[in-house]
Amino acid sequence: MAASARKPRFVLKLGGELLEQPDDLARIAREIAALAQRTSLVVVHGGGREIDAALATAGIPKQQVDGLRVTDAQTLDVVVAVLAGGINTRLVAALRKAGARPVGLTGADAAVATMKRSQPMASVAGPKVDLGLVGSPINNGSPQLLTDLLARGYVPVVACIGATRDGQLLNVNADTLAAHLASSLAAKRLVIAGGTSGVLDEAGRTIERLDSRRAARMIKAGTANKGMVAKLEACRSALRSGVGDVLIANGRQVRLDMLAAAKGPVAGCTQVVR
Repeated sequence: MAASARKPRFVLKLGGELLEQPDDLARIAREIAALAQRTSLVVVHGGGREIDAALATAGIPKQQVDGLRVTDAQTLDVVVAVLAGGINTRLVAALRKAGARPVGLTGADAAVATMKRSQPMASVAGPKVDLGLVGSPINNGSPQLLTDLLARGYVPVVACIGATRDGQLLNVNADTLAAHLASSLAAKRLVIAGGTSGVLDEAGRTIERLDSRRAARMIKAGTANKGMVAKLEACRSALRSGVGDVLIANGRQVRLDMLAAAKGPVAGCTQVVR
């Protein structure tokens, strides 16, 4: 317990695109297992493309605004089945094989991330949009389950599903959930790993270092693409709450276990700071 308490806390968000192929999943699991040797690590995962495929199979239309999924009751059933019933279990099994001690969870477990239903949001395009059964974290959720697991050397693996106090399940953007957990755990670093090489400038080059003010300007000006808006908002939220920094990384090009010690620019990454 004492050894775990001395390790720095990290939160790692994995985009679902990194977990679709068996070889990628096995490699990611090995890197996470190595990272967990040096940090107290919480993993949060999404699964957008697998959700899209399941919705298409079920004949349910996909709707998104600024990278956030519009979620009705039918869509929520698919989201829960894919994330909690499929991806989370596969990732936990791969981590166990790699030598880690994973525990599969959702944000609904033990009030890990208590939610409220999101209010209609102003989109980059202008008009307000009701996202439906989508949650926003509230500040009085309890990270106690996570801290207990971390103290005992486990790796919590959290699917991006939450619940209100009265038990209504809600879809939660994985970047948003990861930022919230990083804040509530006072994490040293949040890593958002996906399939893109950090934040790109207008010429398509990776921005090595980005501060919150420039991120806000990019969102307002519309120079951040739709999928990146939610990531940048998550970065700003985490940094406001005291998280040390955020790395947005290409999980196919960067070894995740090397990011614990990274201090300067890393190829394929954007470091976001206050």
